[in-house]
Amino acid sequence: MTELAWLGIVRHGESTGNVAALRAETGGMELIDIAERDADVPLSRTGRQQAEAVGRWLAALPPDERPEVAVVSPYLRTVQTAESALRAPGIPMLRDERLRDRELGVLDLLTAHGVRTRLPAEAERRDRLGKFYYRPPGGESWADVALRLRSLLGDLRRDHEDGRVLLVGHEAIVFLLRYLLEGLTEAELMAFAHDNTVANCSITSWLRSDEKRLSLLEFNQVEHLRREGATPTQEEGVDAEPV
Repeated sequence: MTELAWLGIVRHGESTGNVAALRAETGGMELIDIAERDADVPLSRTGRQQAEAVGRWLAALPPDERPEVAVVSPYLRTVQTAESALRAPGIPMLRDERLRDRELGVLDLLTAHGVRTRLPAEAERRDRLGKFYYRPPGGESWADVALRLRSLLGDLRRDHEDGRVLLVGHEAIVFLLRYLLEGLTEAELMAFAHDNTVANCSITSWLRSDEKRLSLLEFNQVEHLRREGATPTQEEGVDAEPV
């Protein structure tokens, strides 16, 4: 089987949606005050600084350790992160809708409190089915997102055999890549996602092992942000499961 030499993913920088969602969740509100559709939510000022720090990290890598190409979610916050991070090292960027964030359907813009208050039947259905297989009306389950990621990984392995590829995406994408690449079970994935939050502009990467498989190299690494004077943030925001 063909395999990449290295695969990394950067979660987008802090967005204005992350900030608004944190405010709504901690304030006990039912709705998150975001005017844009999810695909159009931009980076915050802190998010732009984080993306610039990623760019300085990439530019400082030796040429043989630098990604050859970046594949990016088409959402504005990921594109802005990629444009800022890839400019200095000159890494080409491709957009791929299979990296977009999980679509929440009727749960969009609702906080956890808002779902329980306004859509109690959906909250009960999610509890019964479990987070991995629950598909909100008009939205996607985690299993749905995993299916499109399987397709993307197949294309990357075919088109970039022995190559180094950087992805720029969302929190759920990071978790599901671990599920797919490391052979996690549903229970292992859900327990891991429950106990961890992926920081904005953190780096998670896998390196090809002697067995010709991608093995985890690092997860949720933010040292490059601290080194470059950018503030690490871990808001779940519009990437998060609201139930």
